Amino acid sequence: MKAPARALLRLTVLVCGTATAARAATPSFDCSTASTASIEELICQDDQLAALDVKLAEVYAEAEKKVPRAKPNGLRAEQNGWSQARTECGKADDRRECALELYQLRIAGLQASYGLVAANGPHTWFCNNDSKNEVLVTYFPTDPPTLLAKKHGQTSLMYLQPSGSGSKYVGPNESFWEHQNEALVTWGFRAPQIICQRKP
Repeated sequence: MKAPARALLRLTVLVCGTATAARAATPSFDCSTASTASIEELICQDDQLAALDVKLAEVYAEAEKKVPRAKPNGLRAEQNGWSQARTECGKADDRRECALELYQLRIAGLQASYGLVAANGPHTWFCNNDSKNEVLVTYFPTDPPTLLAKKHGQTSLMYLQPSGSGSKYVGPNESFWEHQNEALVTWGFRAPQIICQRKP
């Protein structure tokens, strides 16, 4: 390759690389409207947060398509609540970490709740040696990993948490800690743990 051609190639790579970096830092909202020192301004200045904001907008749009036309308000209310929580990250000691976690959990939660990623399950677990006392569990390869558990007509979204052994998932008032085809399950606020076995 001749020298001018090599120089042109380097220039093209440099320009494209710069453009890519600029695009990576552009969230789904207009940064010119972000208030100084706000959480939105932080997102506009952070490539990872900006990319997560774009991804969340895409995932949310996919979830909207799955919502029955007669019930559009539930998803919107959830998103409004999430947006308020993101704003509250502006008061956190580590604003970036707060926003990062919120984005990751929201994206994973939407993907699991609306079936936007491949599911593993449902798997049946019998509790307290009673075949009528069962928990149906469906796993999702989100980031972080999630599961949807159903018991007595109620559904709980849970996220994988660090644990010394097995896999521990935790939701608002529920937990599911499995190890070698046995699980400790808590269902409800301050409810006692029950022991469940996975159906073969």
